[in-house]
Amino acid sequence: MKVPISWLKEFVEITIPVEELAERLTVAGAEVSKIEYIGVEPSPAYRKPDTDYGLAWDRERIVVGQIVEVLPHPNADRLVLADVNYGTPQLHRVVTGAPNIFHMKGQGRLATGPKVVFAKEGSRLYDGHADGQKLMTLKASKIRGVPSNAMVCSEKELGISEEHEGVIILDPDAPVGVPLADYMGDIVLTIEILPNIARYQSIIGVAREVAALTGTQFKGSDAGRLGMHHASRITHHASNWVNIRIDDPDLCPRYSAALIRDVRVASSPEWMQRRLRAAGMRPITNIVDITNYVMLEWGQPLHAFDYDKLVQRMTDASVSGLPSPVPTVIIRRAHQGEHMTTLDGVDRALARDMLLITDTAGPIAIAGVMGGAETEIDEQTKNVLLESASFNFINNRKTAQALKLPSEATARFGRGVPPAHTIPAAERACALMRQLAQANVAPQIADEYPGQQAPTAITFDTSEVKRLLGIDVPVERVVSILESLDFRIKTADGRRQTADETVPSSIVLQVSVPEHRLDVAIPEDLVEEVGRLIGYDVIPPTLMKDELPPQRRNATLEFEDSVRDIMVKSGLYEIIAYPLTTVEREMMLYPDHEQADVDESQYVQIANPISPERKVMRHTLLASILDTLRDALHHRERVLLFEVGRTYLPQDGSVLPIERRRLSIVLAGPREAPAWQSPSAAGLGRDGVDTRMDFFDLKGVVDTLAQQLHLQDVQFTPSEHPTFHPARAATVRAGGQLIGTFGEAHPLVRENFELPFDPICLAEFDLDVLQAQMHLPRFQKLSRLPAVREDIAVVVDDDVPAAQVESLIWDAGGKLLRSVMLFDLYRGHQLSAGKKSLAYALTYQHDERTLTDEEAAKVRGRIVKRLQDTVGAALRT
Repeated sequence: MKVPISWLKEFVEITIPVEELAERLTVAGAEVSKIEYIGVEPSPAYRKPDTDYGLAWDRERIVVGQIVEVLPHPNADRLVLADVNYGTPQLHRVVTGAPNIFHMKGQGRLATGPKVVFAKEGSRLYDGHADGQKLMTLKASKIRGVPSNAMVCSEKELGISEEHEGVIILDPDAPVGVPLADYMGDIVLTIEILPNIARYQSIIGVAREVAALTGTQFKGSDAGRLGMHHASRITHHASNWVNIRIDDPDLCPRYSAALIRDVRVASSPEWMQRRLRAAGMRPITNIVDITNYVMLEWGQPLHAFDYDKLVQRMTDASVSGLPSPVPTVIIRRAHQGEHMTTLDGVDRALARDMLLITDTAGPIAIAGVMGGAETEIDEQTKNVLLESASFNFINNRKTAQALKLPSEATARFGRGVPPAHTIPAAERACALMRQLAQANVAPQIADEYPGQQAPTAITFDTSEVKRLLGIDVPVERVVSILESLDFRIKTADGRRQTADETVPSSIVLQVSVPEHRLDVAIPEDLVEEVGRLIGYDVIPPTLMKDELPPQRRNATLEFEDSVRDIMVKSGLYEIIAYPLTTVEREMMLYPDHEQADVDESQYVQIANPISPERKVMRHTLLASILDTLRDALHHRERVLLFEVGRTYLPQDGSVLPIERRRLSIVLAGPREAPAWQSPSAAGLGRDGVDTRMDFFDLKGVVDTLAQQLHLQDVQFTPSEHPTFHPARAATVRAGGQLIGTFGEAHPLVRENFELPFDPICLAEFDLDVLQAQMHLPRFQKLSRLPAVREDIAVVVDDDVPAAQVESLIWDAGGKLLRSVMLFDLYRGHQLSAGKKSLAYALTYQHDERTLTDEEAAKVRGRIVKRLQDTVGAALRT
């Protein structure tokens, strides 16, 4: 929300420097993220060196002027000479080619010449003919033979905008000779709006806060002060010019409408355009600008319909020959399959729960989001139906998100607009239309208010302030703060409590919440009001009076950190992915996903998803890590990632899902990181052979994980998981329990996720099972005696797993066998078909003496015999 200080001053007196005010607002919970200076300088005490605050208009040299006469230039057809009155007895002649001055040439003395910005010699301005903002100093010169030492200025030359087609034409009431900094200079505060401070989304709302923070008087916002007299103006839902029917009062608690006749659609005055621009909005026409102006001032969005177009729609739908019927405005939910064309010219499909503004012929607006093209205001508009309504903030926010139509109106409706604001905002707009569009306003405002509720009342024990804030605040101060924010205070016995009344140290109060404070409902909210008005920065810090409780170990978090450490030491990088996904996305993990039977009931559904891509809770981490891999491969060739996260499964008889901890891993790209010695960056090793990571690289990471966690009885068996390559995947068990699956991704799964045709190594493990199977390491005495090492190569059938051969070697080796390592696998022409050779490095050792060759040969013989007898192995020579 951009807040021009000049506008704010209409409702509250600013008695402190603007920079200090910004600090107070920030401490009170409304962060002022930016202070913009328009033609003025910051307060000297707050000015920072080497900081560009924009162009400050010289108070002596840049003033308000008035053009008295425009004469032809003697030597140039496209230039004119303008005589300007700038508050001195003598007129000053300037040379200009501005088109909005040029057309006055030859009209003689102007009785009411236009007011302009007049800059004298020595003024610092931006060069209107240069690209960007280039400062210059106005100097005396001759322009086509005519002396010139002053000028009338455009917006670009003053640093207001890039507009340079014509000079600024000020309002007729601009005082001649007054410094422009006093007339147009301004300071704009940008306030970051959070959901709990929606009251700051209006000038009046900010003014109320400023009055409370600075101890000044809020000047009021009643319509009478602003030019309206609204006694007896409110009528019920029907009038002689409109009928109102609210079919869904749960989504529209109040709808008010005013009729403005004989409007003159034109440009809005310069002062209104200037304020709208300062607040970040683009001026359009006086009618549209007035609705935007009142929205910014009151925080109440308005919408203007062309009344005659509404009547024509009713006439077209009625029986020919009858008098034109009175339009009926209906507020209802959209019907299934309904469409409408919005103001941006887009035909939009409307969902069932979207709230619409309709007449008997169909939709005319999407409530609180955007109006319809059929009833928009244009240059031919003569009569206006003005809408001022209150809508359900949740429904409005959902509708705006679904249609992707954010706006200033939805930013306010989506945080809650008080129903009490509809009438005064409508009256303010009517007053401005009478003033700026020479309109006639109907004597009544039609109003339908089915959602009217009693004012919120809170029983408030002032001792809660001490309990929650930790400081003593006198009751008199509490009452004073709340009353400054328009809360009405009574004691428990019904007397009105005043701020200057002597009271006990604590008391029970009955607090009536003002209608514009939708965010206050419980006693804690009142404590927050007291705390932020005092200032959180002045509340002293307090230390705990007791000892800190003893720390307790969290085995779950410690285990997860251990797994992360192992992965990082293995060269992988951790990711954190969204736990939200779609069923269709997870079906991509199946090669035949298009034929998969999708059952969304097996997923945890999100009641209010943040986007269409985040509708359910995931069953697996594989889809999210593959999505991350796809994005990462756009930027680098070698990617090694892991995620420690949770999956979610519905639980019968419980609202909460079953959460399972998982570890996912993905590897892709060259085995070696790129280096200057590498012959290429195409995944080739130093010998030019393709060395991209494959199944065995991933198995090395899995082996490292198993070793570091000291898993016992680890077994690998072929896997038939559909996500993985049918011949390059394995399941892992430890202690007989299934831990997970790993391998290369199925080629069709790679295509589903738009991954390159390279080996994609993928794994997912159950961390709960892993933690249950983890063993603490036990110290074993190291032998100081030498070991005997030898290699053995055996030929076995191709379908015999290497793990089975290793297990037989361990069983036959006995206590003297200390290590077994497979270091070679061979299939080729030197072996018979269907055979393979497995080569192992064996280590024998005794704790108390050196082994002899005969003892080592005896162990070797046992191993060979066991392999021959069990799997038909033969020594390879």
